[in-house]
Amino acid sequence: MDEKVLAVAAGHEITEEELNTLIRNYPPEQQVYLSNPQARDQVLEQLIAFHLFAKMAEEEKIMETKEYQDMIEKMKVELASHMAATQTIESAKVTAEEEQAYYEANKARFMQGERVSARHILVDTEELAQKAAAEIAEGKSFADAAKEYSTCPTKDQGGDLGFFSRGQMVPEFEKAAFEGELNQVIGPVKTQFGYHLILVEQKEKGSETSFAQVQEQIHQQLIQEKQRELYESKISELTEKYGVEKK
Repeated sequence: MDEKVLAVAAGHEITEEELNTLIRNYPPEQQVYLSNPQARDQVLEQLIAFHLFAKMAEEEKIMETKEYQDMIEKMKVELASHMAATQTIESAKVTAEEEQAYYEANKARFMQGERVSARHILVDTEELAQKAAAEIAEGKSFADAAKEYSTCPTKDQGGDLGFFSRGQMVPEFEKAAFEGELNQVIGPVKTQFGYHLILVEQKEKGSETSFAQVQEQIHQQLIQEKQRELYESKISELTEKYGVEKK
């Protein structure tokens, strides 16, 4: 079957396959955008311009100029150097056994830490915190009290902080939240920001991430490390072989 011709520019038939090949060279996120008909038309216009300028270059004998020849020679060297470097780092290999060994030796790095989900009310004085706590004790919802009293931007969400792990909050707040009981108003807790009332809604214990969940992450890390080692080793080898003199 003949390929569908989308345009003819300076005598060159631009086919749908040529357009698709060009689009496939774009990053994946741009390829999604270029699936839009209007975006494809823009790429087609680029192809048309390319072939028009190519014809112009042919007629003006640009490829016969010294400037063009010098640029070609420079590009040849750059391409060859790039291919040699790529050949070096692409020889890096990582086995499943190496990945497993790395996981076993670094299990602590793959722990999902303990987390809590909490709401809080932040005010400037302890007296105001006590007042809000008293109203909650009398039946006012914590979320409504947060909207009324809190000075934190989370007040619009009823003081909801979502889930957080150890190390994400100031020490006094963290200690109160992780050690406090569920669904009990904690505080006032004084921090550098003011006085907090805290309501812990959920707690999640720390858990071990399985090897299967992090194998790809480990693979990429080990590959990058081996590639760097191979690259640096090859640079040392080539320096000794060909010589380098810095001036």
